[in-house]
Order: sequence, then structure tokens, then C-alpha cells
Amino acid sequence: MTAVRPEHEYDPLTDHPAGRHGSPWFRADNLPEAEPEPYTYSYAPQVAEPDVYARVPDAAPQADAYARVPEAAPEPEPVLDEASVPVPLDDSTMALKRIAEPPAPPTGGRAERRRAAKGRGHRPHAAAAKPAAPDRPLTRAEARRAAKARKDSAAVVASRVIGELFITLGVVMLLFVTYQLWWTNIRAHQQAGSEAKKIAHDWASGKAPGAFQPGKGFAIMHIPTLDVVVPIAEGTSKTKVLDKGMVGHYGQGSLKTAMPGDRTGNFALAGHRNTHGEPFRYINHLKRGDLVVVETQQAYYTYAITSSLPSTSPKNVSVLKPIPVGSGFTGPGRYITLTTCTPEFTSTYRMIVWGKMVDERPRSKGLPDALAG
Repeated sequence: MTAVRPEHEYDPLTDHPAGRHGSPWFRADNLPEAEPEPYTYSYAPQVAEPDVYARVPDAAPQADAYARVPEAAPEPEPVLDEASVPVPLDDSTMALKRIAEPPAPPTGGRAERRRAAKGRGHRPHAAAAKPAAPDRPLTRAEARRAAKARKDSAAVVASRVIGELFITLGVVMLLFVTYQLWWTNIRAHQQAGSEAKKIAHDWASGKAPGAFQPGKGFAIMHIPTLDVVVPIAEGTSKTKVLDKGMVGHYGQGSLKTAMPGDRTGNFALAGHRNTHGEPFRYINHLKRGDLVVVETQQAYYTYAITSSLPSTSPKNVSVLKPIPVGSGFTGPGRYITLTTCTPEFTSTYRMIVWGKMVDERPRSKGLPDALAG
């Protein structure tokens, strides 16, 4: 039994059971007079907690489950080469980066991919950068200068006006050429066809020819080789005869020539080579022996081509004489003369073609051989 010590002599540091054995605060003067009964302590066996972080390999099931696995050696730090070190980007490095990057594949069709493969692919233009809005409102002087800068200069306005005038002039010229080369032929063919029908109607009705009036049709000319059938009117007026697609007879004034029914003389005709029906467009293709038939109310007069004059002056009226100069005829006869302008689309010179009558057939005997076929 443990002796009781007065309360004032109790020292909790030395008298506490935990401090009796091996306690640094144990003092010999505090020992009891009798040897105390030794304290007995019962301790429950304590099992060490397993290390939850220990890693036991599955391949060694018999190993100590609580053995600590040695830590793995740390991985060596990667060695950075010069290419992997980040480099600050500036204009030069960005340019090198753009050069090094492969071009993006074209997204267009087959033609676009083919041009891109040849280095001629379409590169869209970069959109023009819009000027940043000013941080402050413009002053009146700055606004006036900006408005003046936006206005076109006098040179730009003048060049624009001149360009528009040239475009307008080109359109007008194109319309004029179309009118001359296309519309005038259509209109002249209509007028000539109407006149030919009128002549045929008068002949069928038995109407007497009467006096030949300027601009009035009195006969029809056939050129089988050129597939030409055109009415013949009195006079060579450009507006009343030639521009209406007809052939005009030199029958007035000092240039008056014979008629087909005359016993002798030169039956001279004029016609357009270009535009307004162009009945004499291809008389330069006529050859010696080709036939020309003049049909009147009484008879058919057939002429054979004998010669031609490719070019002469418009003032050379000797080609219209009863015995045409330059035709090769040496005596009086029944001749025909065809005149037209040359070169084509001009009226600088005249082309002349001559022929000689080879047949005269009354209408009562039917068509001549040249038209019967």
C-alpha cells in the first residue's frame, strides 16, 4: 500500500506515475519511508499501422507487405536545344515563321488547286485597313481639309469626262456602222421588192408605160451568175433611186443614154456596191461571156459581158458615150454599161463593166435561155 503524503508535499511532476521511472524530475528526498508497492501497468500490444504509401509489387506476393519500396530515380531534366528555346517574336521572326510554315491547301475547285500547284494561285487582297476613329471631334478647319481631300481633282474629273465621251462616241459609231451595213440593206431590199411587184402588176394589167419619170421603175434586170434580180428606175438620184436598192438609168441631162429598145446606143446603169441593197456588190466577179438580161414590158434583152475597167475617175464620163471609150468597141452597136463605186465602202473611184446585146426576145415567146434554166 502506498503511503499517504501530505497534500502540501505532493509534487505532480515527480509523484505522477509516468514520472517515477526515469523521470528527470525524480528527486530522492521524495521517496517514501517504506518501499512502495511497485506499480504494475498493463499495456495492450500496439500494432504498427501499415504505411499506406508503401508500394508492394504484385510479382512478389511473399514480400513483406509493410516493406517500403525504394523511390524511383528522378527523371533527368530535358535538355533544351536551340530550336526549342522560345524566341521573342518580332517582325523578322514572324517573317521567318511565315516562310517556314507550309502553305495551306487550296479550298477551291480543280482549276484553283491546279493554279495553286503552279504557284499562280489566287491570293485575295488584304482588306484595306479602316482608319481608326479619332479620339476627339475634328475641328472645323480639319473637317474642311478632310472634305477637300475626299473630292476628286480637276484632272481626275476631266479624264473621267473625256473617257465617257469616248465611250459614247464609240457606241454611236458602232450603231452607225450597224445601221449602214445591216439595216440599210434590209430596208432597201424591202423597197426594191415592193417596186418590182408594182412593175409586174402594171405589166400584167396591160397598163401603158407612158413617160419615164425620175425615180419610177420601168424594167427589171437579171444577173443569173450573181443571183441578182433588181428593178431599174429612171435617173441616178441617190435618195430617190439608189438608196432604195434599185439600179438607176443615166437618162437625164448631158449624161442621157440610150434605152434597151433603141437600135443603137449605150444603155448605162449605176448602182450601189455596198449598203442600201448593194445590187452591184460583186460585179467585179463577172467574166467575159456572163449574161445580163433586161426585162421590159415588151421584150427580154440579153447582153454578154465583154470587158471591164477596174478603176477610173468619177469625172470620166466618156465611158457612157454611145461608143464607150476603153470598152474595146470600135463602132456603133447596142451596148450596156454598169458603173459602181470602188474600192468597197468608198466612193473614190468608179468600176466599169461593159457588155454587148446578143439576143432580143419578145415576151410573147417566153423566157430567154439565160432565165429558162
